[in-house]
Amino acid sequence: MLVHFPIVLIYTLAIIDLVALARGNAVTQRSGAGTISTFIALAAGIFAIGTWFYGGLALDHAEAAGFSSEIAEIHESLGGITAFAFLMWGLVRLALWVRNRDLRVVSMAIPVIELGGAILVTTTAYYGGLLVYELGVNVAKTAIAG
Repeated sequence: MLVHFPIVLIYTLAIIDLVALARGNAVTQRSGAGTISTFIALAAGIFAIGTWFYGGLALDHAEAAGFSSEIAEIHESLGGITAFAFLMWGLVRLALWVRNRDLRVVSMAIPVIELGGAILVTTTAYYGGLLVYELGVNVAKTAIAG
């Protein structure tokens, strides 16, 4: 499902960058670790924008059927913030990669920022989970034969 890609990508990105920095690899250069990390950051941003767009369509569909909830509004707001933050982060990482410089001071901040992104996406996912599992939004009811 499209909705899960930004979650997995930001966690993967934070882990890769933590390991790379612990091993002394620069993640702001066109090295193996730097290239992988940069393009995972870009993918997280692109998938987050796609997820935000399709999530908006899903909410429109639910609202057209009469659904309304403060949880949905919180999730929608967090989704927009998350999507644009991840896109901006991906573009910042691309700019650092293009410059191809070992910026140790910046490198130390990178995993901290990504862990903040992981917290943001986890909070967004929590509210999305409430919509599905507590409120049953856009979930087809299944008849249990017994």
